Amino acid sequence: MSEAGTDGRRVRTDKQRNRVHILEVAEQFFAEQGISGSMDAIAKRAGVGAGTLYRHFPNREALLAALLQARNEELEARRDAIRREESDSSDALAQWLDALGEWVTAFDGLPEPLRVALTEDTSPLTITCQGFITTTEEFLGAAQRDGGAHPWVRARDLFLSTLATAWARSAALADESSSEGLSTLMRSGWEKSVDGTTPGAS
Repeated sequence: MSEAGTDGRRVRTDKQRNRVHILEVAEQFFAEQGISGSMDAIAKRAGVGAGTLYRHFPNREALLAALLQARNEELEARRDAIRREESDSSDALAQWLDALGEWVTAFDGLPEPLRVALTEDTSPLTITCQGFITTTEEFLGAAQRDGGAHPWVRARDLFLSTLATAWARSAALADESSSEGLSTLMRSGWEKSVDGTTPGAS
């Protein structure tokens, strides 16, 4: 192999190593400080220049999208398991929304950039959000056909409600019972009982 070829492979290897290292550092940094932490601080902790960081990840959304990739695969695996194992369409939708709720709490502050991504075509998070809205649509449609969800409920609104619920769980006023209470409240909004009413409604 020529010296040029060897150098090219070394450059690619170093570039990939830098990328992986930056992701590892950013994962820990966002876990500690939330996603509002400084990008330059991440570069400094990773021991690379800001230019190197931005060559790999031109903005915060690109970095978040890369960090969420592994979690996306875990969420997709849970989606597939729900499809296989849950025969009740309403329970399947509830389980999917619970899984989605865990996904959006990967880092403190994550619901906000996901919300913004829904209004932009250029965010690297947009495709991810749209994909999970489509999955929500699938579970919701099945529940609506079976009479377990109100016909006026929209998948996009359920996704936004999941983001809002995730934010509320981390709010200063939330306590240890807030998570279950908010999930129950959200389900009571979309679920329809056998007689066509919302369960628990007077």
